[in-house]
Amino acid sequence: MLRATLLDSSGHLKQGGKELVDEWRQFPSSHLWLDLYQEDEVEEAKLLQSFGVHHLAILDAQRKRHPPKLEVFDDHLFILLRGLDAESSSLDFGTIQIAMFAGDNFLLTRRSGISVSINDWWGKKDLAKMMANGGIHLALAVATTAARRYTELLLAFEPTLSELEDGLQEHPDDQKMRELTGYRTRLRKLRRIFAYLAGVFEALREVDEPLFNAESDEYRHQVIDVYEKYERLLSLSSMYYEVAGDLVDGYISLTSHELNSTMRLLTVLTAIFVPLGFLAGLYGMNFDNMPELHTQGGYFVLLGVMVTIATTLLIIFKRKNWM
Repeated sequence: MLRATLLDSSGHLKQGGKELVDEWRQFPSSHLWLDLYQEDEVEEAKLLQSFGVHHLAILDAQRKRHPPKLEVFDDHLFILLRGLDAESSSLDFGTIQIAMFAGDNFLLTRRSGISVSINDWWGKKDLAKMMANGGIHLALAVATTAARRYTELLLAFEPTLSELEDGLQEHPDDQKMRELTGYRTRLRKLRRIFAYLAGVFEALREVDEPLFNAESDEYRHQVIDVYEKYERLLSLSSMYYEVAGDLVDGYISLTSHELNSTMRLLTVLTAIFVPLGFLAGLYGMNFDNMPELHTQGGYFVLLGVMVTIATTLLIIFKRKNWM
């Protein structure tokens, strides 16, 4: 799918297809946003190269998986984002790759799936104003929307984490443990994504290009705002990851304590029955020359000795808090 939005010199928006690219070339003062999705890669590469995009950047954009990155060229920026797919509403999320080539009067976006962030801006009333500011401003706006979706996802997860914390304290079980371990794995993935994205926009803060009006307050504010959003996301995901890790460690400690208590009880019971078993085995051999076998009341005497031994050991273990 190829779609285009053109902001002409009079400030009117037009939406269509490839014909708007030709119109944009005829009127240099106009602004273009070209969005590519599921296009033939060969034709896609030719189209991007016609905008002066480096072939290595195109290869990075077309890869199925590539870490977020930033590259600065003479007349445009290449920003590679990792955004949420359209179905993501919880930590069972999926991601898509969004490549943005932002120039003074154009923005080229290439995505590997349906992007809610791009679609959101495609129909916004403020689109004309944002496009008039230049392609880099529109790219930063898309990145901000992507960060907002990540924020909503993490904030929606916070009550779930609280419920798991309370549940593990009151009724710990393996099902909650498996659920928590799964969330911890996804949080680690999010933390890695946010670390990349925060690094991308931190590097963008150092870009000083007159082409993008990099010294203007509006541009600097927008770049810093996007960077701070992903930095906060990194901090938030790291905090949730550490909380999940503490809960896992706490569950393991609690399980180990319960196991130790069980083993201690079994050890005490074994210690009690060892001497009793010895006496029962000793007088169960039935040799003719065992004088105790012919003692009047010997059976009851032995039972009394065994009860005394068991009671004495129980008292000793109780006083030592082993039971």
